[in-house]
Amino acid sequence: MEIALKVAGATFNPIQLNLIRFFIGSLVLLPIANKSLKQNKRTLTKQDWLLFLVTGFLCVIVSMSLFQLAVVSTKASTVAVLFSCNPVFALIFAFLILHERLGRANLIAVVISIIGLLIIIDPAHLSRPTGIVLALLSAVTFGFYSIVSRYGSTKRGLNGIVMTCYTFIAGTAELLVISWLTHIPAVALWLGKSSSMSSFKNLPIIQNITFSALPMLLYLGVCVTGGGFAFYFLAMERSNVSTASLVFFIKPGLAPILAAILIGEKISVLTIIGIIVILIGSVVTFIGNKVKEENIDAASKS
Repeated sequence: MEIALKVAGATFNPIQLNLIRFFIGSLVLLPIANKSLKQNKRTLTKQDWLLFLVTGFLCVIVSMSLFQLAVVSTKASTVAVLFSCNPVFALIFAFLILHERLGRANLIAVVISIIGLLIIIDPAHLSRPTGIVLALLSAVTFGFYSIVSRYGSTKRGLNGIVMTCYTFIAGTAELLVISWLTHIPAVALWLGKSSSMSSFKNLPIIQNITFSALPMLLYLGVCVTGGGFAFYFLAMERSNVSTASLVFFIKPGLAPILAAILIGEKISVLTIIGIIVILIGSVVTFIGNKVKEENIDAASKS
């Protein structure tokens, strides 16, 4: 994902790219989500849509916009590794907000993962922090979104596919409205006065969408955004949370290798060490979740 976004970012505005890929992703998920709603004889209510507006704002507008800006600002491999730590932040939010018990394995994993993050960031020699700060904020806000989404879907009785699909739809609609607002002369003038905000005035919507750009956009929308989320939730439904979460410690090891091969990014020794530490933390989380699920299964059978 990060590598494709890095390449596409040379042609498209980061916010525009976010809008396009989540619009396509929502279309991919929509038939699966509607089939699930039909099977469960469930229709969406006003309260459901209010929830989708909240989760869409957190996911698409806040977290993924920060993510896209991070990809533009720093190495794709660095963003991939830092974002893969979002389950760590989700654990912390679950403890703080939902008062869920933070088991020994999860607590150890949080500490190990934070150490890994610090090794990669290397605060003592941090010269260009913008991309790293944006990537961390993206991971933190995505962790928060995950908890809000899980809490909301449990309360409303919505499964992961439905929740994600309509979160994408609501978030895309909200981002489209924001993009239109930046074309209002007074808003564009205000954004243009600040050098840090000038790139957000007159946000493009369909500009630069050409036949040559379609393969990359379809890959980002269909394969990465729609397909990636769909396969994740389908894996969860057909196995368990632990098996599905394997993606979060395959990604930190795989993304830097692909970034080095495909776009020639150099991987520093500290980054390699940090990745190994984060992978260890992920393994600890996986083992802890696996044991927890086995205990729950054993308790339910008895």
